Amino acid sequence: MFGIPTRGLLVIGVLGTAGLLYLGKGVESTPREAASCRVAVVADVLNVRSGPSDAQPVVATLRRDAVVAAERQVVDGFRLLGDGRWVKDEYVLPTSDSAC
Repeated sequence: MFGIPTRGLLVIGVLGTAGLLYLGKGVESTPREAASCRVAVVADVLNVRSGPSDAQPVVATLRRDAVVAAERQVVDGFRLLGDGRWVKDEYVLPTSDSAC
């Protein structure tokens, strides 16, 4: 077709579609970042664990009223923090401006 090999058109089409999908994901990520999840600690001292279980080792502690980045994910009563560590969900509350 017009001297352009069919295989070449196919490659251009695939690359163009992949590029559009990549650009579309970048546009979608902006609203998610603006509506982040943040939680405040309501316990006097809260253990931060390496996994979602009381059996996982304590890797840090947080004091009352500390505000930290978190995810919406809760597993077995533990909330995933933004840094990949876990806290007992019953001892944190989403902040008023949070999207948890």
